[in-house]
Amino acid sequence: MSINRKDFLKTACLSGVCLCGFSAIARSANSIDPSVPSASDDNQILIQDWVSMLISNLGVGLDQEAVRTVIRKSAIVHYNNLKMDDVLAGYIGNLDKFIGFLQEKWNWKIDYNKATKTLIASENKNYCVCPIIKHKKEQDTSAICYCSEGFTEKMFSTVAGVATTATVVSSIRRGDAFCKYKIVFA
Repeated sequence: MSINRKDFLKTACLSGVCLCGFSAIARSANSIDPSVPSASDDNQILIQDWVSMLISNLGVGLDQEAVRTVIRKSAIVHYNNLKMDDVLAGYIGNLDKFIGFLQEKWNWKIDYNKATKTLIASENKNYCVCPIIKHKKEQDTSAICYCSEGFTEKMFSTVAGVATTATVVSSIRRGDAFCKYKIVFA
């Protein structure tokens, strides 16, 4: 039985074997069986290269809204891996305090318009902070920014207690100087 690329990617991504989930599965598989060596730097490079190529190939001939949806949903793996619910626990219900945290501890630049319920957040770094894939100039891996949208939505929704919509408005992977998000609160 033959499976086309679109069906393969849809199945792989929805089952969590690609993107953020791929590295987590690879690492956990190695830790289950003590006879299998733990993930080395070489294995980490292999995983990042594999995911980079997958992300690059997602931009070729596939419906970008479908790609966006799948990658955004995959952000929960990174969110949970970082134990973000624990990190955010002291900020739930206090968006101003959380904004202060982002500015002080993460060095983000934030502009929040309470009247329009819109927040613009710049990571304020001249490099991509994504740990999932390596930046390769010969590959367009900008689709991974959809993961950042999902992560940011989950983070701000948790703190604010309302649904949010996050959009990456500039990205280092897309050739911009900084990664910047527009977050709209419901």
